[in-house]
Parts: sequence; structure tokens; C-alpha cells
Amino acid sequence: MEVTHSTFTLERHYPAPIERVFAAWATPAARKRWMAQGAEHSQDFVVGGLEIVKGFDAEGRALTHQARYAEILPHERILSTSTLHAEDQLSTVSVTSVEFEADGDSTRIVLTEHGMYLPGQEQPEWREQGTAQQLDILAAEFAPTTP
Repeated sequence: MEVTHSTFTLERHYPAPIERVFAAWATPAARKRWMAQGAEHSQDFVVGGLEIVKGFDAEGRALTHQARYAEILPHERILSTSTLHAEDQLSTVSVTSVEFEADGDSTRIVLTEHGMYLPGQEQPEWREQGTAQQLDILAAEFAPTTP
């Protein structure tokens, strides 16, 4: 069996200034709320730093996502490399870019991920769907609060 290679790009607009949107990626408590709900999460948001998310899939298998930050340009770009393990087995290796662009009082982000999916493991469609859901949950960080 061969490794499956896949790339996807997702774009979102958030009704918040670029500083707030970038902070939602850079601040561990905010990042956990929208990216790692119900999982263990740690984040060292510096170049060379690690983000680790540990949880379980629907079948009860332990999942570990580990990302290393390769470049951080505040309010502009985040580049990272990551792995996903199911139990002790490597499932995917990926490279991700998140680009931030001010759009008036709003922010546009473009996330592109290049993934290598190992045989019998995660599927590219699952990763794209899960990432899209996380970006949709991120929108709650910028929803107006009611008194």
C-alpha cells in the first residue's frame, strides 16, 4: 500500500480585528476552546515550540496530535509541521500554513495543509472536515456577547 498525498485550503472571514484572531491561535486557553475541545492540550507558541493534543477517537483509540512551530510572524503567518498517532502507530504527517489578512474591521484567514496519510489510517477527507469544523467553532470566539 502507498502513502496518500493530499492538499486542501480553507478560507474564513471573522468579524474581529487581526490582533484578536491571531491571539485565538496564540493563546493556549483560547486555542483549547476551539481546537482541542474535550482533550488534553498544551501549547508553547514560539518558533520551535510544540503544541500537543491528546484525546480519543470514536472507537476509543488514543490519538496524539503534535505540531512544531516552524515560523510565527505575528498577525501575518504561522507555519507548522505535525504528526498524528493513533495509539503508537503513525497515522499522518503534515505541513500547515495559516495566513492572516486584515479586511477592514474583519480578518480573513487562509489555511493550507499538505498531508501524507499512511495506509489504513486517517483519510484526507476526515482531516479536511475536522479542520473545517474547528475553524467554524473558532467563529464563536468573536460572536457578540449578550448582556
